[in-house]
Amino acid sequence: MVDIGKAIRMAVRTGKVILGSKRTIQLIKQGKAKLAIIASNCPDQIKNDLEYYCKLSNIPIYVYDGTSWDLGAVCGKPFMVAVMAIIEPGDSEILKLTKGESHGVE
Repeated sequence: MVDIGKAIRMAVRTGKVILGSKRTIQLIKQGKAKLAIIASNCPDQIKNDLEYYCKLSNIPIYVYDGTSWDLGAVCGKPFMVAVMAIIEPGDSEILKLTKGESHGVE
């Protein structure tokens, strides 16, 4: 089992991640993201857009159990992060979340 908090911190530190809904959706439309992570309290409109474009681009979504404040804190940022995209995982094992586990939005 992958520790999601640790995996996100490692991806932020060693990989390439994008924070924020506008840039994340843009990258998903282009098919450049490998995984989308969404906070549990993400606004419905953003969540619906993200689900739609992820389904079109065949990019998995992981719903983070915490709030956007929690996700921001895990990323080491002093602000809310409702949505983030993993471009390159770096040394983290975050992409293992997409293999065989169904934590994503159906």
